[in-house]
Amino acid sequence: MEDLIQLDGKNIVVMGVANERSIAWGVAESLYKAGAKVIYTYRLDRSREKLEKLLEKYNYPAEMIVRCDVNSDESISQAFTDIGEKVGTIHGLVHSVAFANADDLKGDFIDTSRDGYAFAQDTSAYSLVAAAKAARPYLADDASIITMSYLGAVRALPGYNVMGIAKASLEACVRYLTFDLGKDGVRINAISAGPIRTLAAKGVPGFNDIMKMIEEKAPLKRNVTKEDVGNMSVAMLSNLSRGVTGEVIYVDSGYNIVG
Repeated sequence: MEDLIQLDGKNIVVMGVANERSIAWGVAESLYKAGAKVIYTYRLDRSREKLEKLLEKYNYPAEMIVRCDVNSDESISQAFTDIGEKVGTIHGLVHSVAFANADDLKGDFIDTSRDGYAFAQDTSAYSLVAAAKAARPYLADDASIITMSYLGAVRALPGYNVMGIAKASLEACVRYLTFDLGKDGVRINAISAGPIRTLAAKGVPGFNDIMKMIEEKAPLKRNVTKEDVGNMSVAMLSNLSRGVTGEVIYVDSGYNIVG
């Protein structure tokens, strides 16, 4: 039977694994099942230690583990240079990085600080642009890039505040990067996942209420899992989606279509 996914032995860079609950970890697990070679980036030494323990726990190999501070152009450039020099070709990139100061997620959006606004944009949106630029010299001519968004990018959701603005910017970055990367045959898309109990979700006020509302109102009457997102990510990184670019793919049990 023909392998439609064709990720066996392909080099995929995964950015953003913080712990076992991370969406990025769900993507990595699905990539392993598809036979891909997974390369990880991390920011802090303690993050690397957590990642190594996680890999050891599940007996997963890492093709590389590379330091990458997404708030530093120099660090991003060096990370992808190191990756490119070792593996030669990058077939896919998973950008699952987002962060905002806790104070800027509380209270009213109108009270967002200037520095907090800029920091959320830099970390959550511009980091995709910088990573795509640094990876570009090493990307295969049919490579695929995916990033992770959320419904708060297109709807005003209470408590999401500055992160919603950052996700809106992220989705716009995807659309504009489509033109540049398309010249090379490279695709880029966003996956807008439903709420998942990640470390970052703890900072969103009323998160448990959001989860309950999804179960009540979404067409599928359930919340999605990181495995659901991981499986869709494999499809978007594979040849199954070779004709798709510049899109936002919703993996949210259909909640986004509810009036």
